[in-house]
Amino acid sequence: MNDWHSWAAIVVFVGAYALIISEKIHRVAAALGGAALMLAIGATDDKSAFYSEHSGVDWNVIFLLLGMMMIVGVLKKTGMFEYLAIWSVKRARAKPFRVMVMLVVITAFASALLDNVTTVLLVAPVTLLVCERLALPAAPFLIAEVLASNIGGAATLVGDPPNIIIASRAGLTFNDFLVHMAPLSAVLILVLVALCRFLFRSAFRYDEKRAAEVMALEEREAIRDPRLLIQGLVVLALVVAGFVLHPVLHYEPSVVALLGAGLLVAVSTVQTGDVLREVEWPTLAFFAGLFIMIGGLIETGVIGEVSNTLADAIGDNELGGSMLLLGASAALSGIVDNIPYVATMAPITSDLVESMGGGGDHVMWWALAIGADLGGNATAIGASANVVVLGIAERNRQPISFWQFTKYGLVVTVVTVGLAAVYVWLRYFALA
Repeated sequence: MNDWHSWAAIVVFVGAYALIISEKIHRVAAALGGAALMLAIGATDDKSAFYSEHSGVDWNVIFLLLGMMMIVGVLKKTGMFEYLAIWSVKRARAKPFRVMVMLVVITAFASALLDNVTTVLLVAPVTLLVCERLALPAAPFLIAEVLASNIGGAATLVGDPPNIIIASRAGLTFNDFLVHMAPLSAVLILVLVALCRFLFRSAFRYDEKRAAEVMALEEREAIRDPRLLIQGLVVLALVVAGFVLHPVLHYEPSVVALLGAGLLVAVSTVQTGDVLREVEWPTLAFFAGLFIMIGGLIETGVIGEVSNTLADAIGDNELGGSMLLLGASAALSGIVDNIPYVATMAPITSDLVESMGGGGDHVMWWALAIGADLGGNATAIGASANVVVLGIAERNRQPISFWQFTKYGLVVTVVTVGLAAVYVWLRYFALA
């Protein structure tokens, strides 16, 4: 940290982050500008930025997003999202709060089975259509879904990308995550539903005329291309199976998504150019810039210094250490994307667990997972799913600002992390 590169990297990161928060310039320009400066000052280089697993662009995340965006782009053309929008509104009797609860629960459950990024890519178009039909503001519904996706994704190994990193480092299985994380995730979704009633109460405007119009619609008439729909759903099912069977097949989610996208484009009559136009390219560019900026902090030793300071503070105190790791992970995951944060903290946590004489299912691993997964809700760039939904909202002329997301995300994060701390204390200490 004595090297001038370290301080220059901090200045660049803080400056870019300030621009993202202030929204003086577009967040993609701020992230790419910050990435360019990191390369220009020598905080990182082309080899580290583009080829390093530790401090470079996480291509698994980029290509997972690309593949799933292409599949969603094909499904959009079938009328499937319109069908699901009408179906969900009719089941909720067109009552706005009931619609939000239904979408939140579906999102949380799907995020546990798929992953939270894939889920929001599928659910967001449905939500936009529902809100359009019922003349409701889309932002509160989209924000509630993102918060649900991060909480629901925490439940399983495949639900949130940080969990995959932790499982790989600690030797944890799909069932380990189900046993340790799913009970907490289920309780927190119920808490989120209760919070939504309070946080988004101004959005629950019931328009009787609009509601009657939607209730009179026949959802089957929304399907425009049944053959393409069948092809798309078969490929989507294969992709989901590939995600779930990752421990057996050993294909990365990004590879599964790209294989699925390639297969769907090959077997359908949809033009490749039309599919690629549906990809959220600015979102992918934002991720690349963010990864390079954080890589600069890793390469110059800034994040390592923070992590080592945390490790020194913890020592061999399991209760104090797990609470500190939980809180620090939640706070830092709100500032930097939780994927590179966990990638940096995983080896340090491994050393801590070893020094405490623990194994793969040690409380420190669960503190790291819970803190990173829930902390991702704190700000608009805390987790991949947040950034993806902001991109979709902007593209559909329903922009969500950094602060609009963060003022709700912070409340939910404080409440859920507080309850998670109680869960960790009860499960691993008081009742152990």
